[in-house]
Amino acid sequence: MNAEIRDISLAPSGARKIEWVKRNCPLLRGLEEEFRKTKPFAGKRVALSIHLEAKTAYLCKVIAAGGAELFVTGSNPLSTQDDVAAALVDAGIEVHAWHGTTEEEYNTHIDHVLENNCQIIIDDGGDLVNALHTRHRDRLKYVIGGCEETTTGIIRLKAMAKAGTLEFPMVLVNDADCKHLFDNRYGTGQSVWDGINRTTNLIVCGKVVVVAGYGWCGKGVAMRAKGLGAEVIVTEVDPIKAIEAVMDGFDVMPMAEAASRGDFFVTVTGCDNVVRKSDFMKMKNGAICCNAGHFDVEVDVAGLKEMAVESAPMRNNIMGYKLENGNWIYILAEGRLVNLAAGDGHPAEIMDMSFAIQALSAKYLVEHEGQIGERLIKVPKEIDDAVALRKLEFLGKHIDVLTPEQKAYLSK
Repeated sequence: MNAEIRDISLAPSGARKIEWVKRNCPLLRGLEEEFRKTKPFAGKRVALSIHLEAKTAYLCKVIAAGGAELFVTGSNPLSTQDDVAAALVDAGIEVHAWHGTTEEEYNTHIDHVLENNCQIIIDDGGDLVNALHTRHRDRLKYVIGGCEETTTGIIRLKAMAKAGTLEFPMVLVNDADCKHLFDNRYGTGQSVWDGINRTTNLIVCGKVVVVAGYGWCGKGVAMRAKGLGAEVIVTEVDPIKAIEAVMDGFDVMPMAEAASRGDFFVTVTGCDNVVRKSDFMKMKNGAICCNAGHFDVEVDVAGLKEMAVESAPMRNNIMGYKLENGNWIYILAEGRLVNLAAGDGHPAEIMDMSFAIQALSAKYLVEHEGQIGERLIKVPKEIDDAVALRKLEFLGKHIDVLTPEQKAYLSK
């Protein structure tokens, strides 16, 4: 087996992390047991690029239990945990990833995964799909379809579909109710502040938090900031979402105005250049900027470096930049995903739902091989509902069921 990891001797530490996740992911445990019996992925090769930490590793083991041969890489240079990567290799899964890759190494790892002519693609941000359509077009013929985990990846997929360049069906996992309503809101909301708090060791209550973007992730970040006692300002380009933020009790204004007021800035938009040079010049001395969007383009870190008259590391994952006006601006985790590059990502119970959707969507693609004409596929409602019902069962909760008469009434 080929593998590219830092150190196989780290495997015992990674295995303990994965075991902890397994103990707290009842949905995935149930699927692992089911897949081990039914082998839905027998004979199939699966390429997977998701933030390579313990929850992702357990998803890999669940899919492998279903008979798949897996080829795994990370989806961010700073989110791979080397002990988890080692544990997967120790378990017989091929991994090409390590923490702190250069851009060249990151792309090489993707290339080595895709050289295996995989039939199922599980992507987070669209880098596998992009590489298949650019550097590896000769391997498109092997692909049955794929699943996309996050908002940014779906934005890229929709652009490709609109241009007519997407060559195989992709299930929009992020759009499933059991994914974005919980993972994006509660998972991102908690894990972003976990990352900020452990990195800065500063208090949040009494501070002003500026949240850029009020999609499901932004809602979660703003909600948790409010719960920690902060005053929250939301910046938005969508007037509907801006009204929603106001109705939820938050102030709304342009970033150019919010820049002078914030103590913490969290971007979660999926767009680039959200916090720019002109904003840095308005910020307070000691303002802290971080990003919770998939790519490190939302905070203009390169522009800040150009402006800075001095720079210095302040703590692990905090770089300080002194401007000509004497103010210091602090960037967390190089402007990459703060909840993963400076934390452990979403809580296990949240990813249990998201990854159950991933596993069942991949199974759906195999079961419907050659039958899907569309390029962008919604997660079937029966999958969404099945995951929700299983989750309720594990929570010890039950719901009503429509009577035949009620169903007849609603169908009129």
